[in-house]
Amino acid sequence: MTTGSADESAEAVATDGATLRYAVSGEENRPAIAFVPDAGFGPWVWGWQAPALAGRYRTVVCATRGTDDSTRTGPYTVDRFAADLEAVLADAGIRRVHVVGAGLGGMVALRYAREYGRARSLSLLGVTASGDRIDDDALAALHPGDPVGFEASLSAAFTERFLAESGLAAQIATWRRAEDATGEAAAGHRAAALEFEAGALYELTVSALVCHGVDDPVVPMAAGEEVAEKLPRGRFEAVEGKRCCYVEHASAVTDAIDGFIDRIESGV
Repeated sequence: MTTGSADESAEAVATDGATLRYAVSGEENRPAIAFVPDAGFGPWVWGWQAPALAGRYRTVVCATRGTDDSTRTGPYTVDRFAADLEAVLADAGIRRVHVVGAGLGGMVALRYAREYGRARSLSLLGVTASGDRIDDDALAALHPGDPVGFEASLSAAFTERFLAESGLAAQIATWRRAEDATGEAAAGHRAAALEFEAGALYELTVSALVCHGVDDPVVPMAAGEEVAEKLPRGRFEAVEGKRCCYVEHASAVTDAIDGFIDRIESGV
C-alpha cells in the first residue's frame, strides 16, 4: 500500500480473524487524521489528501477489509468496519483522531463517533444518514466488482472534463484493479452502505464538516445537507463534481479539511 508520502510506513493488525493493512505517515506528536474510503475503494483514493496533510498531521490511511492487502473476508457491515478502525487506531497508538470518511467511509465515521471515544472531529464526503437515500444502480455501476469494468465505471465518479484533461483514467483504473474490492467483498461493501441507518444524529456532538459533490449520482446532495443540518456541530460545503469530487477538486477539499481541523486544534 502506498499513498505517496515520503516517510510512510506500512503496518498491519490482526482482528476478528482478519489482517488489516494501514499506512502511517507524519510525526507522532502531530494531531492524527484517519482516512476511511468509500465502498469498494482501496487506499489509492486518498493519494491526494493524505500526502498533502502528512506534513502537518500524523495520517493513517486504512485499507478496509476486502480491499488491497487486507484480508478479503467478512462480515462486511458498518459495525464491523467501525470496529476495524478502532483496532487500527489502537494498534497505531493514536488516542484522539480526526476521521475523514467518504461515502461508506463516512457512514463508518458516524458509527465510530457514536460507539468509540477517539473521534475528535468528522470530515464526511458524499455521506448520507440512511442507505435508503443511495441510488442502488448508480452505486453498483461505480463499484462493479469486476476489474474489467473499472475504467468504464469512472464516469460516475468523475466529470468527463476531468477524465479528459487530467489523463488519469487509465492510471486510476490500474490502481483500482490492484486495490479495490471485487466479487463477494464488493457486494458486501455495497450491502453495508445500503443497509446503513445512522440513528439520531443530534446525539453526535463532535464537530463535523460535510462536503458533497453537486452532481453526485450515488447520493443526492440534499442528503448531505440534511446530515449537516441534523448534526449539532455540522457544517456543509458543496463541491463541484460527482462522487469523487474530493479527488477532482483535491486542493480545495484538502484546504477545507485542513482549515476545519486547524480551527478545532487551535480552539477557535
